[in-house]
Amino acid sequence: VQLQASGGGLVQPGGSLRLSCVTSERTNKWFGVGWFRRAPGKDRELVSATDWNGGRTYYDDSVKGRFAISRDLSEGTVHLQMNSLKPEDTAVYYCAATRRLYSELEKEYNSWGQGTQVTVSS
Repeated sequence: VQLQASGGGLVQPGGSLRLSCVTSERTNKWFGVGWFRRAPGKDRELVSATDWNGGRTYYDDSVKGRFAISRDLSEGTVHLQMNSLKPEDTAVYYCAATRRLYSELEKEYNSWGQGTQVTVSS
């Protein structure tokens, strides 16, 4: 699976951004997708994940209630709506795919898109 992430940018605290991840698969959709981020000086972490049809989702505690992941099977895209952004959300965000239907383990993600920079600053 090939993935391409987009939608990052510079936003003020409290603002919103919508990240998009386009996957190359249009027929085989039975795989989970996750959004990860790497902040400066920190390890990469899982922010949110969805199973193959959006029926099961995961959110890190730091983003619960602010971020929402969604999946459009017909278009092969996964979106991450990010609201009430905080400076600590500043990071490079990556989307990734796992061969499993769903996973919360980074080691199970084997296909990665390029990162998109999100900067939250006034």
